[in-house]
Amino acid sequence: MKPVITTNNLTKRFGSKTIVDRLDLSVPDGSIYGFLGPNGAGKSTTIKLLLGLVKPTGGTMRLLDKEMNEKNRLAVLSQTGSLIEAPAYYGHLSGQENLKIICTLKNVPDSEIDRVLAIVRMEGQKHKKVRHYSLGMKQRLGLAAALIGNPRLLLLDEPTNGLDPAGIQEMRELICSLPTQYGITVLVSSHLLSEIDQMATHVGIIDKGQLIFQDTLSRLHEHSRSRLLLSTDNDEQAIKVLKEQGIPWEFNKGKLFLPFREDTMVINAVSSLVNSGIGILRLNEQQMSLEDIFLHLTGKKVSL
Repeated sequence: MKPVITTNNLTKRFGSKTIVDRLDLSVPDGSIYGFLGPNGAGKSTTIKLLLGLVKPTGGTMRLLDKEMNEKNRLAVLSQTGSLIEAPAYYGHLSGQENLKIICTLKNVPDSEIDRVLAIVRMEGQKHKKVRHYSLGMKQRLGLAAALIGNPRLLLLDEPTNGLDPAGIQEMRELICSLPTQYGITVLVSSHLLSEIDQMATHVGIIDKGQLIFQDTLSRLHEHSRSRLLLSTDNDEQAIKVLKEQGIPWEFNKGKLFLPFREDTMVINAVSSLVNSGIGILRLNEQQMSLEDIFLHLTGKKVSL
């Protein structure tokens, strides 16, 4: 798929501190690109760079087949929607009236209001004053505002922050519908692997301003595959048996793991241990956490 966003050595420094460090993004057309990383990794700054809200220190950006610069910025932004941090509203106005202001600013007809409200399923609340909206409704209104003008590209910065489980599920369903139903490519940032896992087709992982992984979600799962935690009454002897039988094993922080899930291999490992007189206390499947994936990819711990 042709990239909708490409960056080359994109860099942003504030004084002596490098926030975005030689970033090479490639966001395919029609994808939901999960931009993943711990808080403070540079996700929000990257999105602001892409929108022209912050000037880069170095590098280049191309969005929608155009280089992002002063000359092309308005042309690019006319086809781009965004939701960054907490959206701001006029609380004394209704949702419809807030969106009418956006239509005026974007120079698009007011008929867009009903279209975007239908997408975010808020037709029934359009006359309600925004100060009476729940947090989830405000986020959906922010998404509606971003969709005004029928953009080809949508940039969302932590859109589920602060939402309750029902609100998260609703926002997730809305985002997932955008490429297939409306032809919109979505870049969505998050510090939650579980959130990206349920939405994205492609993933980029950033740590301390540097891109440490970029590929399809399925390739990420190859790094985050689950493993089996094996508890025995004699782990030291169990390791000797596994070595003798040529069965893969891992020992980390005093715990013994089997790095596979295939039934035949599990049966073979357990049988070998039991036949050697080793008692199996429990066998639990464990999914690698985001911290584990970072450790696997970078060799260092991060704190979320």
